[in-house]
Amino acid sequence: MTSGPQSSGPQPSWRKPAGMFLILLLITLWAVIIGSLSPWIGQLHALLQGVIYIIAGIVWILPLKPLLSWMETGRWRP
Repeated sequence: MTSGPQSSGPQPSWRKPAGMFLILLLITLWAVIIGSLSPWIGQLHALLQGVIYIIAGIVWILPLKPLLSWMETGRWRP
C-alpha cells in the first residue's frame, strides 16, 4: 500500500469544452450572417448562388485550424 493521494491520470483541460463552445458560436454566427444575406443572394442567378453557398460552406472552416490547435496544445500556432 502506498500513502498519499492516488492520481487517476492527467486532468482534463478546460480548453476543450471552451473550444467546443467557440466552435458552436462560430457556426451559429456564420449561419446568421449567411442567412441575413440570403435575400440579396437569392436575387442572383442560380449558378452564382450555388457558387456563393459552396464558398460560404467552406470558408467557415478556415478559423477552425488555429482553434483546434489551441484546444490541443494551448498555443494558437502549431
